[in-house]
Amino acid sequence: MYHHSGSVARQTAGSGAGVLEPAAPDRDAIVFQRCTWCGTAMYHRLLCPVCQGSDLRTERSEGVGTVRHSTVVHRNTPAARNVSLIEMAEGFVVRGRVIGPPIGIHSGDRVRLSTAKDPVRSEPVFQLIDEPYRAWT
Repeated sequence: MYHHSGSVARQTAGSGAGVLEPAAPDRDAIVFQRCTWCGTAMYHRLLCPVCQGSDLRTERSEGVGTVRHSTVVHRNTPAARNVSLIEMAEGFVVRGRVIGPPIGIHSGDRVRLSTAKDPVRSEPVFQLIDEPYRAWT
């Protein structure tokens, strides 16, 4: 009976099936998948949401995006926190947290990745790139 060696299994992990590598070399980067057939970018998917293809390649994001939606959450925390949907420059959407006062985060704010994985909630943490001018709003 033929038995695979461990080194062969590690070399092929995440290469052709769109599975993310177990540990990214850089902890402060977001990795996402891109469909090799239609080019759609997605975050943590097994199949392409557009063409249902399974041939996905792993890429590294630049870490810059725009807040599409932000809400303030009061449950399971001693203080209020925000939960935001961030549309990254590469075209995929990721759920994360933006550093700052929860009421001060708005749709359209530009953000940059601060930490790829929050140790408590295991979600990306972002910071505002430029402070918005909201004197008249």
